[in-house]
Amino acid sequence: MERKRLGRSELLVSKVCLGTMTFGEQNTESEAHRQLDYAVERGINFIDTAEMYPVMGRAETQGSTERFIGSWLKSRGRRDELVIASKIAGPNANMNWIRGAAHDLDAANVRAAVETSLQRLQTDYIDLYQIHWPSRNLPIFGANSFNPKRERAGVPIEETLGALGELVKAGKIREIGVSNESSWGVCEYVKLAETHGLPRIATIQNLYNLTARAFETSLLDETCFRSDVSLLAYSPLAFGQLTAKYLDNPKAHGRLTIFPPNWSPRYVRPEVLAATAEYAALARSHGMSPAQMALAWCYSRWFVGSTIIGATTLEQLKENIDAAEITLSAEVVAAIDAIHARITNPGQ
Repeated sequence: MERKRLGRSELLVSKVCLGTMTFGEQNTESEAHRQLDYAVERGINFIDTAEMYPVMGRAETQGSTERFIGSWLKSRGRRDELVIASKIAGPNANMNWIRGAAHDLDAANVRAAVETSLQRLQTDYIDLYQIHWPSRNLPIFGANSFNPKRERAGVPIEETLGALGELVKAGKIREIGVSNESSWGVCEYVKLAETHGLPRIATIQNLYNLTARAFETSLLDETCFRSDVSLLAYSPLAFGQLTAKYLDNPKAHGRLTIFPPNWSPRYVRPEVLAATAEYAALARSHGMSPAQMALAWCYSRWFVGSTIIGATTLEQLKENIDAAEITLSAEVVAAIDAIHARITNPGQ
C-alpha cells in the first residue's frame, strides 16, 4: 500500500489508517485483534487511538481501546513496523473520569496522559501524539461558528507544547499533532515551535468527508500546505451515513441507531440525508457501493496524508481498504462537486 510522509516528520504511513474507536464498545478484544491482523496483512502500518476511546465515552470502558491494542502488540511483537498514534483529551466537564474533573492540557495532565497511554499500549513510545481537541473556546463536534461569548480560561498552547517537547526529549513520543483545530491554531502551534525551539506539529486530524468539506473552505488546506502539516481525515463515512445503510434501512445496526439520538445529531440532519441519497445514487450508477466512492474520493485528495477508517466487521474493513484501489473518473468527481455545490457541508 502507498505510504506518505507526515508533515516534515520521519513518519511514513499507509494512505489508509485503521481507526479503533469501536474497540471495547462495538468490538470485543478478539474482534479487535482480528481487525488489527487483517489491516497489517493488507499493508496498513498506521493505527490511531485515543485515551478516551472507545466511543461513546463511558467511565466503565474508557481506556479499553488502548488496552486491546496493547495486548495485540504484546502478542504479535511487531512494534517497530508500526506507527501508533494516540491522543490526549481536552477539557470536558462530562468526562470527569479521565484524569479527574479538572483534566486539561497543562503540563501535569500531558505527562499523566502519556504515561497511562504507554502503560495501556504496553509500549515504550508513541509515534504520533495528538491534542484531541483544544483547551480554548473553539466550535467543534457539530458547532460551526465561533462565539466569543463562550470564551473561557484555557491552558496556553505554549505550556502544552513545552510539555510535549519534554516528552519528545525523553523518547516517550516521536512526533506531535493536533485534532479538531482551526487555521489560527495550526499557525499558532507552528509559530511557537519555531520561536521557542519546540517540536513542530506534523499533522492535523480533522473531520473530512463528502458532507463535511470545510477543510477546503476555511483556508485550512492552504494553511497546512504552506506549513507542511498533513491532514488525517476522520469520519470519512460520516459515522456510516455515507454507506447508505441507514438510507436503505433506517433501523440498520450501527452507531447512529444503537447510541442515543442526540449523541451525533449532525449526521441525521435532513440535508445530510438528502446529500447521502444523491451520493449513493451516483456511486451505484457507476458500479460502486456508496462506501467505496466516498472513501476513494477521500483517499485521492491531495492534502490528505492518511484517511482514518473504522469498521465493526472484517467484511466492512475489507470493503474500506479495497476502495484504496479505485480511481474515480473525472466525470464522477465533477458530479460529486455538483452535489456539493447544491448541498454544501450539511454534516459539518
